[in-house]
Amino acid sequence: MNRTVYSIEGKELRDIELDEGVFGLPVNEDVIWYAINNELANKRLGTACTKDRGEVHGSNAKPYKQKGTGRARRGDKKSPLLVGGGTVFGPKPRDFSYTIPRKVKRLALKSILSLKAQSDSLKIIEDFSVESGKTRDLAGIIKNFGDGERTVIILKDDDPKIKRAGANIPWLSFLSYNRLRAHDLFYGRRVILLETAVKNLNAFYGAGEAKGEALQ
Repeated sequence: MNRTVYSIEGKELRDIELDEGVFGLPVNEDVIWYAINNELANKRLGTACTKDRGEVHGSNAKPYKQKGTGRARRGDKKSPLLVGGGTVFGPKPRDFSYTIPRKVKRLALKSILSLKAQSDSLKIIEDFSVESGKTRDLAGIIKNFGDGERTVIILKDDDPKIKRAGANIPWLSFLSYNRLRAHDLFYGRRVILLETAVKNLNAFYGAGEAKGEALQ
């Protein structure tokens, strides 16, 4: 599979080959769903906490006698039925994170990349950096490939300057080729790949997958 490489001005430069095992797979919706839900679950803090009737402040004394008042029976003021009482089956601090098989995660990422390639929402541009680290300079480049849509840029490495330049653009996010996130990638309306990142993805997830796993 060949795709066009564009310059930062939006002009066609040359073609680049995409590995069919990374960008040409049938889309597996099930593993995409599992991967996204796994990422969302792992991000949950799980710090919500409520007090049951044994933890709220209050007296253990019976508020009034059992019989003869015409009112309902009350054991103490901490009953969940009363204002200020405990909570029944409320949340407690817990860990929501869990793991999924590594092969499932990798298949999900390759399925999303294939989905983006098939829908033509994937663009490949020549390698660039923003030496000034200014948002204005990066915004001028991104404008040539669509402005205002949720966009994901896949980098060839961890480039702090380009990430700094994009920090003030709310609809823009960055991913390294070897640290992809299924949620960001799937919901990105436009995916921009740097030219070297394509070659790295071909090696990391494609024919050189075994070598890529050894690098993780």
